[in-house]
Amino acid sequence: MSAPNRRRFVQTLACAAATGPLAVALPARAQATREFRLGLIAPAGHSWNRAALAFAEALKKETDGRLSATVFHSGQLGNESAMMQQLQSGALDMGWIQAAELGSRVASVAAINAPYLVRSTPAVAKLVRTPAALKLLEALPRETGTVGLGWGITGMRVVFATRDINTPTDLKGLKLRINPTPVYRDFYQLLGAAPTPIPTPAVFDAMTNGQVDGLEADIEFSWNQRFDKVAKSLLPMNALFMPFAPLVSGRVWQGLDAKDKDIIRGLVAQSLAAQIDDIVTTEAGLIDKFKQSGIAFKSGEGYDPRPVIEAFDQIWLPKAPQIAELRKLGATLA
Repeated sequence: MSAPNRRRFVQTLACAAATGPLAVALPARAQATREFRLGLIAPAGHSWNRAALAFAEALKKETDGRLSATVFHSGQLGNESAMMQQLQSGALDMGWIQAAELGSRVASVAAINAPYLVRSTPAVAKLVRTPAALKLLEALPRETGTVGLGWGITGMRVVFATRDINTPTDLKGLKLRINPTPVYRDFYQLLGAAPTPIPTPAVFDAMTNGQVDGLEADIEFSWNQRFDKVAKSLLPMNALFMPFAPLVSGRVWQGLDAKDKDIIRGLVAQSLAAQIDDIVTTEAGLIDKFKQSGIAFKSGEGYDPRPVIEAFDQIWLPKAPQIAELRKLGATLA
């Protein structure tokens, strides 16, 4: 075959390919589909899980099914420590992890759990959206191999007690089930309580049989568990809240292109905004339900937290100096 004929033969093949099956082949990026596994410890009906499901639905819709997420609630993939290990190795793609778990690994992140940063749930909603709060997440890639995409919240935490309590001073001597984060442990010990480790599913029975005298928790979780059935008093602490951070495995994040990272960031932010607003809106209604349940709902009026704040900061400011900035910022938020 002469050179001109060979050239015409190659051109003919090229034209045939362009009009044949290869012509309708999609770009490589569009062909690739990815299903992310997302783990969290909150139960199915919890606002965190609802927010995760909303993110998953939005991700599938935004990418026409190219990217999707399956949500594993209620610790189906293990506790938060186990999920952090999976995130670090890349075995788990995403996890919505409490600040308590992150703060136990990175002292600076524990600053968000310090007591008396703010005094109300609407103020919590404002604080977690500030640059100072979001900046805490910048340490995570280096320290934990994960990427934090923002903060979601619970409301301010309260104490349920099987005896009459009126102010935080009355916690002295109580065996109290608390979230085991070091920040909470130090705070409640400064109040004279005896933090008692009890697995969450066992708390109701532990209060019934006197193994513990009470527990601290957020309003949403407490109403779902109906701790008012085994408690005499409910005391709003107006001191603590427990945020969570949606995390992506650093190994997984590195494998995503810039456009997909932007999509995920945007949809997570959208989901978090809705979750935060949901808590602020619904908490007041849950408080009314508790007040109508017959439990003695206390106000804690007259309690001066300044001595405890000073003692706490002596312990924690050297480890997490960011607390000072957050406390100053929180004082400006109504």
